[in-house]
Amino acid sequence: MTEMLYMTEGIQLNIWMALGVFASTALTDAVYVFFNAAVAQRRSIRAATWSSIWYLLSAFAVISYTHNATYVLFAAGGSWVGAFCAVTWLGPVVATARRSTSGLRERSGKTSG
Repeated sequence: MTEMLYMTEGIQLNIWMALGVFASTALTDAVYVFFNAAVAQRRSIRAATWSSIWYLLSAFAVISYTHNATYVLFAAGGSWVGAFCAVTWLGPVVATARRSTSGLRERSGKTSG
């Protein structure tokens, strides 16, 4: 059974496809955020795993909305929700103190100039 949503004359959407595109894009963007977090932490196995999941998930959204460009709107909405939720879940960044390079030069006996 196909449930069609008729928005205007000539444009029809399958509500389940629209929800599928939305959900897969939300999940894809969440995975992208986790991928970037793993890269920033220099965790190669974790980053590689998130990267492969990212590509698998993005395939559904790309294939789905290329047949009907209206699905791009659902993809954009899912993308926003996924990234927002993932960044919120990761929490705030904890600031770390940076060492000044001049202090390192002084300790090593090297001077500039």
